[in-house]
Amino acid sequence: MEKLVKLIEEGTSPCHVVKNVERQFQEAGYERLFLDKAWNLAKEGCYYTVVHDSTLIAFSVGESCGGTGGMRIAAAHTDFPGLRLKQNPEIVKKGYAQLNVEVYGGAILNTWLDRPLSAAGKVALKSDDIFHPEIRLVDFEKPLFVIPNLAIHLDREINKGKELNRQKEMLPVAGISGEELPEGYFRRLLAEKLKVDAKDILDYEIGLYNTDCPVYTGFDEKSMCLSAPRIDNLSGVQAIVTGMLGAERDGVNVAAFFDHEEIGSRTKQGAGSQLLSMVLEKVNAGLSRGRNEFLEEIWNSMLLSVDVGHAYHPNYPEKMDPTNQSPLNGGLCIKEACTQSYATDSRAVAVIQQICQKEGIAYTKYFNRSDGTSGSTLGSIASALVPVPTVDVGIPILAMHSARELMGVEDEKALSKLIRAYYSV
Repeated sequence: MEKLVKLIEEGTSPCHVVKNVERQFQEAGYERLFLDKAWNLAKEGCYYTVVHDSTLIAFSVGESCGGTGGMRIAAAHTDFPGLRLKQNPEIVKKGYAQLNVEVYGGAILNTWLDRPLSAAGKVALKSDDIFHPEIRLVDFEKPLFVIPNLAIHLDREINKGKELNRQKEMLPVAGISGEELPEGYFRRLLAEKLKVDAKDILDYEIGLYNTDCPVYTGFDEKSMCLSAPRIDNLSGVQAIVTGMLGAERDGVNVAAFFDHEEIGSRTKQGAGSQLLSMVLEKVNAGLSRGRNEFLEEIWNSMLLSVDVGHAYHPNYPEKMDPTNQSPLNGGLCIKEACTQSYATDSRAVAVIQQICQKEGIAYTKYFNRSDGTSGSTLGSIASALVPVPTVDVGIPILAMHSARELMGVEDEKALSKLIRAYYSV
């Protein structure tokens, strides 16, 4: 759990999630490769590649360099719902410094009110080679902003529910000054943080994040929960890293960490692109294997889509399926839906169940209510492009897409154990 807590604290943007994951793989001896270079892979080699700063794919090669035993693939996403800064974001009202933001993904907006917020992401700087701008990561690492609620005295109906206007009521306050603020004050602040000239900043992808620290809650160890921002889906990211680094298998294991799942995955670094198949083809070529061998290897492969599920909520039992429920600390959940919003393949699910039963791993099955709606994952999207048997698994959580979520500690342990066993079979 310590590694997950560290990832949550450091993973303040998708780029920073990748930076943390990259460090974990580097410390384990993984070598970085680049997509625009040839890959000459060695037996028992361990490698990774970073794609567009916010996606990372790692893989390990066994002693036999693969064969036709199939690849074991697991995937999670590096992004999370929240607020993103627009360009030219500065707004000044009566000396109040505010920033213009847009909503990213399906955030529960009212949970972002009255929170200490900071900002992190990547910045593109002027360069000598115009087709290769300098890219720098930035994290202000301290509370800078708050989106203040309206007092109940000014809105007596506030506890009856209120729809927040995304353009008007989600603007964070950065400070108040009796003097007129300089033009472009945020860009100047950003330039000061990066130690560059403000005019060299060309563009950026920066999001606000909740600076609240992760904390453990519960009466005892068996009931222990973790309350923290960004559990969706950094819990899945860390479980894959932990499982892969602890696995032993004479084959090819692949871990993919995609960006943009929260907005549909259909981007160049999302699971809805050709990226995964391109990387798998480069792995095959790097092992000096032909196209037919690659297709045979794909046919015998499998994918775990690792993302959070909905835990049973004791305050809203009517929102739960009557026969398939996933309480906190009841184990990982296998998510199924006939609509394929969760990748559902009974043969593949049976594989995962047998692994859990063999290893003594607690699990539940999760279904949405038939008269309700729920989210989806990257599983069905990725498996439509790389057509392998796919199962959606993850930990059940409460307050999904809130600025702060709740998970069971035992569930993360069960998920990591499953992924390690999956990569070892």
